Parts: sequence; structure tokens; C-alpha cells
Amino acid sequence: MDWQGLRRVVTDNGKDGRSRILIDGGAAKMIAVEEAGLAEIWSAPLAKDRLFDATDRLADEDLKLEPAEGAVKVRWFTVAPEDEAKPKEEIEAGAAFAFGAVGAAHCRVDTSRHPMMHKTDSLDVIVLVKGRIDLLLDDGEAFGLEPGDVVIQRGANHAWVNHGTETALLVAVLINM
Repeated sequence: MDWQGLRRVVTDNGKDGRSRILIDGGAAKMIAVEEAGLAEIWSAPLAKDRLFDATDRLADEDLKLEPAEGAVKVRWFTVAPEDEAKPKEEIEAGAAFAFGAVGAAHCRVDTSRHPMMHKTDSLDVIVLVKGRIDLLLDDGEAFGLEPGDVVIQRGANHAWVNHGTETALLVAVLINM
């Protein structure tokens, strides 16, 4: 995945009320290990009087999996193809490291089905942009999601698993009321 090639464009309104470009550049924050990672695009409080201010909150925030309470967060993330030959202990250690790196060790409530299982207190709208991916839940799964498919993830314990050969790219809007 070429993380450096991802572009974010954020619009704004000037004091004169005319629309303009506030940001045209790369992601605010990124974390990647090989082909898996995430890139933060935008975060804002869900309050009308603060939603439209021009502050790029992500520039000064630590990288976190979940949006702050009462906020929305937009991000790209990738899921690399799973290496079936990798020992389970190594996969578990990698998952623990990844969630710890984004302040989300507490989100790993039940990993008995897969080491990447996690649960957040957010409503997530996720669109698969590239590749194929499976969504695992405690009881059930959605196999073979393809580009253009949309998942509404409502605070459920889940994992994204890539059994293909191409890294999957997804865009997520996370809302934490």
C-alpha cells in the first residue's frame, strides 16, 4: 500500500462565507506495519457550533482507534492478506501490539474466534474500496465483501480478515455518541 499517495481534501468556508480548500495533502497521522495500517483523515465534535471550525484536531492528537466521545472520525485502513503459515502465537502478539499502538487494548474483549476481534462503542460506516475481505462476528460472518460493499458496524465484536492475495483498502466513518 502506498500510504504516501493517499490524499485528503478538506473544505472550509472563509469569513466572507465563500467556500475554499482548508487542507489538500496527506493524512494527518498514519501507522502501518507492512501492508496493514490506518491513516487518519478528519475528526470533529458532533456539535453544530464546533463541527465547522477549521481546526485539524488530528494533528495534535495521539493516534487512537476510537473517536472521542461525542465526535466523528474518518480514516482509511488496510488489511493485509493473512499468512496462514504464521504461528498463532506470532499472530496474537502482532494483534496485541497493533491494538496497543492505537490505544485500544481494552477493545479486545473476546479474541477466541480471531486475534484481531475487537469491539468499540461507535457506529461505523465502512466502505470497501479495493480488494476482498471477510467480516467475522462472534456468531456469523459476511464472506467475500467486494469493492463498493458497505458495512454498518454497530458496536459489535468483529474482525476484518483478508484471505486473498491483495491488500484490502477500506474507508471508515466512526461516530461515537
